[in-house]
Amino acid sequence: MTWFFLFFFVSGFCGILYEIVWLRLAMAQFGVTTALVSIVLSMFMAGLGVGSWASGWLTRKYRDRAINVWLKLYAATELLIGCSALIVPFQLQWGRLLLEKTGVPSSGVYYVGSGIWIALALVPWCACMGATIPLGMAAIRNTHQKESSTCFSYLYLANVIGATAGAVIPLFLIELYGFHRTLQIGAACNAVLGVSAFLLSKHLQSAQQPGPQGNVFVADRPRELQDWKPLVLLFCTGLTSMGTEVIWIRQFTPYLGTMVYAFAAILAIYLLSTACGSKIYRAWHKKHEQPAIIWLGLGLCTLLSLAAADPNFRLPTFLRPIVGIGPFSMVLGFITPMLVDRWSEGDPDRAGTAYAFNVAGCILGPLLAGFLLLPFVGEHWAICIFAIPWLAAGMNPRWLIPGSLTLWRKPVAYVLLLLAIQLTWVTKDFEAQFAHGIVLRDSTATIVADTSSDGSKRLLVNGVGITSLSPITKIMAHLPMASLDRPPQNALNICFGMGTTFRSLMSWGVPTTSVELVPSVPRVFSYFHPDGAQVLRSPLAHVVVDDGRRYLERTWEQFDVITIDPPPPIEAAGSGMLYSKEFYRTLTQRLRKNGILQQWLPEGDPVVRSSVARALAESFSHVRVFQYFPTWGYQFLASNGPIPYRTGPELVKHMPDAAIRDLMEWPFEKTPEQELGFVLQKEKPLSEIIAADPNAQAMRDDHPVNEYVLLRELNASRFHSDTLVAWYEHTKSP
Repeated sequence: MTWFFLFFFVSGFCGILYEIVWLRLAMAQFGVTTALVSIVLSMFMAGLGVGSWASGWLTRKYRDRAINVWLKLYAATELLIGCSALIVPFQLQWGRLLLEKTGVPSSGVYYVGSGIWIALALVPWCACMGATIPLGMAAIRNTHQKESSTCFSYLYLANVIGATAGAVIPLFLIELYGFHRTLQIGAACNAVLGVSAFLLSKHLQSAQQPGPQGNVFVADRPRELQDWKPLVLLFCTGLTSMGTEVIWIRQFTPYLGTMVYAFAAILAIYLLSTACGSKIYRAWHKKHEQPAIIWLGLGLCTLLSLAAADPNFRLPTFLRPIVGIGPFSMVLGFITPMLVDRWSEGDPDRAGTAYAFNVAGCILGPLLAGFLLLPFVGEHWAICIFAIPWLAAGMNPRWLIPGSLTLWRKPVAYVLLLLAIQLTWVTKDFEAQFAHGIVLRDSTATIVADTSSDGSKRLLVNGVGITSLSPITKIMAHLPMASLDRPPQNALNICFGMGTTFRSLMSWGVPTTSVELVPSVPRVFSYFHPDGAQVLRSPLAHVVVDDGRRYLERTWEQFDVITIDPPPPIEAAGSGMLYSKEFYRTLTQRLRKNGILQQWLPEGDPVVRSSVARALAESFSHVRVFQYFPTWGYQFLASNGPIPYRTGPELVKHMPDAAIRDLMEWPFEKTPEQELGFVLQKEKPLSEIIAADPNAQAMRDDHPVNEYVLLRELNASRFHSDTLVAWYEHTKSP
């Protein structure tokens, strides 16, 4: 059995690795939108379900085949999965090129087209992943008959432990090697699996004793195995687990941030806790019957994230996701293999069907949570909706599994129920602390428009501060517009934020388009600017809710000025796609001759600064860069034509009166000439930015160095520690 544990450990590792990388590659090709992410994850899970059901049916149809047949089929499946690591990136790229050629204009039609292509690209390969457990069970049933009745939980445990490693280790591989080489490492692991399984099948074939082989199951099954309630429960546990995972991301983002490591931490805690629950089940089932209290415990544990995400509960940041996610995932890790084991009794066909039901719930859960519950009822009541049915049914487990003991007369049941009621009514969402602000929710995010105690207005997206009312956001518009060698005809703003840059572009009296990813953000424009509603009513204003990069790839319109102000921090997940050479290649096609790109770069480490500067220098023939304050980031102006070097007064001469008034709304200096002169004095040589790290490569989609930074930060910390030690030793020397 040890070989099978190793096989499924590595298989689980590769599966999560592919999910992480394929999701990111799909985002680069089709857009960073919630709908797109949901499509990718749904197709991934759909493939797992189809493969699990189909391979289970195959093992039943040909159940008399010897073990070496199933191992060889498992080996072939692993080799196919390895091939997918190399083929899927090209499939996704072909899909984007095909959609571009069709000229699909509308987002709805585009999502249908991209969804169909993603399904064609992912489902067959993910079906191979889903097929592995029934095939492994079919191989086990003839060699380890004593363990075969619970072999699903054994393989499930190995798979989940491997998946936990797959949620963490690829972060370091991507930082070192990029996405495609990380996929190649995964493909090599699958190849080793396939070869090892094939060799094991040859060994077992030679060691196999003569005699009848095949089905070890009796024809007549106990009545409870004909009961479909376990399948319904597996569907519901899958729905609850993946639905709450979507809610967790929104609940814990204010504490963990928007970096890729935040999602990885949530996923790792979920998987590790699931593995612990499965391990407990493996030890429990040998000596005990099904614990009736487990269903009530599931409902209570679902509610723990309410307390963990409540800002009034004074918990260390690192403990919040552990408290909110760990117990719930541990209970599910106990329940899922328990239900599959008891319903299938080691039959691969029944196990495949049961797991497919669980996966079906996993597909529906994120859709229900992301597109219905979160936009309309918020995080708090969305969690409650998932928990209340388990609490109600858990008081009488006979509704769930026939033969379970009733809990009506158990005091512990009422204690758990009272705790659940208290968690429901006492806890508050993170946004509850902004009682006087505006809170809006949609399928993408929860946003808050609020005024802080010092009177400054702030915009938070999922609890993370995005921008502020600053003269720099005005300069992002006026400096490139005034630097053109001709009067501007139109402009494009990517990332709406508070709307300051968009509003400043509008002051030039030209058609202006702004692209914003979060639908609710433009709705609070008037909170930050009293004339916001009037600006939006202008026939020159056009606000598009979409991913900015995808919009540029889809439109054929050209612009005189394009301004980009990605949301901070610089390490935000997905932000690297707004700094890459591939993105700048698209931008050069959307700028008119001698048009100007304005790119804002929040402060980053030397590698990030140099990488972005190189990407711009290799994409545009002329680049200028300004740094207004030491830690406020950098403003790049880039063009394939010369950017005129004008003085402050010369720039003001090219500005209409409305633009000048807008520039001086919150100025650094007293006059517009001095205001722009202040900016021009802050120019820095591009070579100085590139020299921040001479070895850094230009930012590319395949290697977003701004997002994967942990190894660099660890090295920097070690360097600083060594420097402090050396300084301390030096001070001690005579």
